[in-house]
Amino acid sequence: MNYATIKNLDIANGPGLRVSLFVSGCTHHCKGCFNPEAWDFNYGQPFTQETEEKIFRLLENSHIRGLSLLGGEPFEPANQAALLPFLRRFKEKFPHKDLWCYSGYNFEKDMLTGNLGPWEITQEMLSYIDILVDGEFVLELKNPNLRFRGSANQRVIRVQASLKEDKVVLWDDEEGLLV
Repeated sequence: MNYATIKNLDIANGPGLRVSLFVSGCTHHCKGCFNPEAWDFNYGQPFTQETEEKIFRLLENSHIRGLSLLGGEPFEPANQAALLPFLRRFKEKFPHKDLWCYSGYNFEKDMLTGNLGPWEITQEMLSYIDILVDGEFVLELKNPNLRFRGSANQRVIRVQASLKEDKVVLWDDEEGLLV
């Protein structure tokens, strides 16, 4: 897997100060995408052990609230296999930091049905994600006033609560609190 960039201090892709990893490779090709260069799976640099260690060093700072995964597309089957061991290590090293993930795939239709490659990999990835912003970006539904998402069709989902309750539980973006 390649990655497009790492942002050390990101405030746009989740609450608080965050480290954000933008992976390369996406087959959605959304019209109006803010990061079309990352559609190419070969764009950027290889995601190596050194890359992981760099991200972990950034996350050691107490002012960093969590990690955000974006793209490209983290849930592309080709990216899941590389991200899974990294996410395991992240949760082991930083159990009190949250993990946000942005995906053009739909939580119920794509992720929970096993349509994204080996189900056990997708399932384990979901087990580490606190918040998922799902759905393709739709230019006609773009709204700059939405918090942590680009278009009105996208949802900010509390993954662990949704899995536990067997229904989608949304994050309350009005108050910025988990509901």
